Amino acid sequence: MPAIAPWVRTHRIISFFALTYTLSWCLLPFGTFLPTGALIAALVVISIADGKAGLKQLWARIIKWDVGWVWWFAAIAIPVALLTVTIALSIWVGAEPSWGQFHPWYSVIVVVAGRMVDPLNGPLAEEPSYRGFAQPTLQSRMPLLKATAVLGVLVTIWHIPLYFIPEFGLRPIESLATFGCTFVYAWLFNHSGGSVLITLVAHTMEGSVRMAPMWSGADFGGVVVIYALAWFLAGVLVVVLDWRFWTQPSEISQSFRLTPSQ
Repeated sequence: MPAIAPWVRTHRIISFFALTYTLSWCLLPFGTFLPTGALIAALVVISIADGKAGLKQLWARIIKWDVGWVWWFAAIAIPVALLTVTIALSIWVGAEPSWGQFHPWYSVIVVVAGRMVDPLNGPLAEEPSYRGFAQPTLQSRMPLLKATAVLGVLVTIWHIPLYFIPEFGLRPIESLATFGCTFVYAWLFNHSGGSVLITLVAHTMEGSVRMAPMWSGADFGGVVVIYALAWFLAGVLVVVLDWRFWTQPSEISQSFRLTPSQ
């Protein structure tokens, strides 16, 4: 451990993504994918590079809840609004949804709560690692916009195997949604003062009501395209409409710089 610690400390992002890809993709020969690989990789890299101080810093981001009601509202409203727009446009072009997954209504609450605390699912596996660790680490080394674009590419690559595993029901066009989500989540993360909890809520809301149960046959393919484009456009809009935020020097980026263990 002492021998590799200096290298990992200097190459946090390379170490993190190399380990993330290795762990998450290690089960591909068996026809499945391990989302938790990202979380494990973050904990390993932080432990090696920054020790207990780094783990405490990550935990502080995960439980950061006092961020103002606007960002709580945004974390819930953005995914719901994009889903609503997708449904409306899909119905407008002739698709016929099935509302079975919303009955009883409280089943949605159960699904959201379960995904929030399930480390084997996407949100809890991704948010502490990608937003809690990778985003601030990249921001400490490059401008926010560039850091988010780099993270978007790396996270999209991580998702690629999912498009070819039938059990996940995803399609390549959804890579546009993944890239767009990265900008939306980075926007929420930074505006909330570095709250992983806020992005965890947004990610959980986005993934809790899946498109597959609502549509079948030819309708499903068209709806997926609309949904992917909606999230990609959302990513574009948070950049264009808040351009100054993305381009001015960010004080918060420097506050995220990890301090090597002594």
